[in-house]
Amino acid sequence: MKKIVSIVASIFFLISLNVNAEEKLTIEKQLVGIVGAISGTVKTETRELKAGDKIYLNETIYAAAGSGTQILLLDQSTFTIGEDSEVVMDTFVFDPATNDGKIVASVKQGSLKVISGLISKKNPDSLTVEVPEGTLGSRGTEFQTIVSKGKTDTLLIGPGKNNTLGMRPGAVLVGNNFGKTLLDNPYSMTSMTKGKAPGQAKKITKNQLKKFNKKMKSLRVAKLSPDETKSERKKIRKQLKKELKSLGFEKEEIKSIIKENIKKDKEKKVVIKKERAEKKKKAKAEKAKKKKAKATENKKGKKKKAKAKNKKGKKKKAKAEKKKGKKKKVTKKKETKKKATKKKATKKKATKKKATKKKATKKKPAKKKKAVKKKPAKKKKAVKKKPKKKKKVVKKKPKKKVKKKVAKKRKVVKKRKAAKKKKAKKKRRKKK
Repeated sequence: MKKIVSIVASIFFLISLNVNAEEKLTIEKQLVGIVGAISGTVKTETRELKAGDKIYLNETIYAAAGSGTQILLLDQSTFTIGEDSEVVMDTFVFDPATNDGKIVASVKQGSLKVISGLISKKNPDSLTVEVPEGTLGSRGTEFQTIVSKGKTDTLLIGPGKNNTLGMRPGAVLVGNNFGKTLLDNPYSMTSMTKGKAPGQAKKITKNQLKKFNKKMKSLRVAKLSPDETKSERKKIRKQLKKELKSLGFEKEEIKSIIKENIKKDKEKKVVIKKERAEKKKKAKAEKAKKKKAKATENKKGKKKKAKAKNKKGKKKKAKAEKKKGKKKKVTKKKETKKKATKKKATKKKATKKKATKKKATKKKPAKKKKAVKKKPAKKKKAVKKKPKKKKKVVKKKPKKKVKKKVAKKRKVVKKRKAAKKKKAKKKRRKKK
């Protein structure tokens, strides 16, 4: 009996161990998605990945330098992992009957691009990506994040609020304990650092966009590489179909899902192209406005310069005229002085001529002395006295007249200068 009981107990123990082992395997080996495309060396903790390999819950995916991979999740979401990246699928719950579920992934370093699927379509707040500085809450959209040392940059790709296809506008809520920032405009981005709230949403620049695209460059090369044949792609599609069948989807439903995904991709591309075209048009319009504004400013500047030149020219002319007036006055003064000196010279010449005449008169009576000595002696005295008196009168009168005239002219000039200064002061006061 004891042997029978021990045997039964051992059987129950083995059964319980098998059940526990199966439960652990199902938990550890919970399928999340399939590797759709791969480039370079991409590994997990236990194996190196290839196109078509299955991805399980809590597996850490390592992409080396110049490598990348694209994982197709069971809810039709796509996770594209860039080079030098480390990504873990922490939570994946999906009910294909109702499309209810939850996805939580964490990016420790590198870059991750997310295109949301059925889970976030049903509930936009059900997909989150954890980064060292905070969390990224996807609301039914396409976005990309780059995690570097002490900093995380997040870019919203689309679709926008005013898309023409009536699609739900995408958004990403970037937040941590210090604050939150909502990205709701396509190609807007924000940065988040440790111990600080995320920065304000800003339009991405060309250099920043190049940085985001560079992280996914290796995977683009993989898609276009000749090594990846059509047969390999067909295999991946077959595996996806098998997984969808195992979840309870029928053939028609699988086809419709795939077609819907293809349509969505095309629609997104059309929306992105339209948005880019609109942006280009707006940029051109802004450039045209700026050119017009510059042209008007240049015209105004030219007019101002012309006015300033005219003013300067007028001022220069006025100054030149003033200088000319002053020079004329000086020249007039000089001319008057010269005339006065000429008059003096002429008067002196006249006096000299008179003096010469007097000498002539002196010489004539000298001949008569021999004949009559007494009579001409008396005449000499009379002749000598008369011219001396005339000389004194001639010298004194012209000097006084010239001095008086010069004094009068100086007074007149001073009065004119004073009047001009008063007028100039009045004009300056009026201008002020």
